[in-house]
Amino acid sequence: MGNELLLRLSFFVLCVAFYGNAEEREDKVTLTADAKIIQHAGGRVTLTCSAYRPAALMYELYRRSSFHGRETFINTSNGVFSITEGGIYRCRGFTQGFFTPVSDDVTIKETVSNRVSVTMEPNWSQIYRGEKVTLRCEIRGGGGAQWMYEWRPNRNSPSSREYKINSATASDSGEYSCMAKSDYKQTQWSDAFRLSVLSEKPKATVTADNTIIPAGGSVTLRCSVENSADWKVYWFRRDFSGATNINNNKPDGTIIVSDGGVYSCRGGRRGRGDPVFYTETSREVTIQKTGEFSYQLFFKITSII
Repeated sequence: MGNELLLRLSFFVLCVAFYGNAEEREDKVTLTADAKIIQHAGGRVTLTCSAYRPAALMYELYRRSSFHGRETFINTSNGVFSITEGGIYRCRGFTQGFFTPVSDDVTIKETVSNRVSVTMEPNWSQIYRGEKVTLRCEIRGGGGAQWMYEWRPNRNSPSSREYKINSATASDSGEYSCMAKSDYKQTQWSDAFRLSVLSEKPKATVTADNTIIPAGGSVTLRCSVENSADWKVYWFRRDFSGATNINNNKPDGTIIVSDGGVYSCRGGRRGRGDPVFYTETSREVTIQKTGEFSYQLFFKITSII
């Protein structure tokens, strides 16, 4: 008797589970969209709410602006809804005294008119191997929205507005573009920004209007660097007492010297808060005073010794 009761009870549980699941499956509604993005102002997307067992059902559509936002009722229809605003949507069916469970969420993106562009910091015309570069995604009229960002290419997959390259190499050369996203809103992709990284360090060159300083006179030296507008010039001088740095604040890279010695220079530049990036040091130029012992001969002799 006990075994027979247990068998009947087990059969009853199986029936409830089977038919209960079937009823839940028939009551389930599904929300689909003919597109995932409303491409521009005036655009629209069609949402369709349908049921496994649709007889005599009407449908309600709901929307919220974020995953944790407040849900609002949009409209009632026979299952087809035309929307012009992005958001997170779901629906349910109903008839007299009966409501189906709600559908799964469907997120519809919406493109906004805000334009984005890629800028570079520092804003140099050429970037060399080893330099630090920051690309920035600028959005016009972004207001106080909490934007997330997407980059192409996405080697580092940053979600912030800055794409940092700590030590540039030739492989970082290419076109970069970005877009901004906030909940269901997104911008168009920016125009491509072309980054070119040169593999060789730039060279500095020294020229002199004379290599011999006349009695009581001076000589003008000029240091030139590729793309010289971006570089600060650093001068060096060697004589019998050793090597010294020469302070020079002239932006054109010239110095006027009245002392003999062996002179050279190099360029340096840096972005805000970054370490100085130096060019190759120039070839040395020997400057000699009239009647002075030859520095060139002195350094040749000391190198032999």
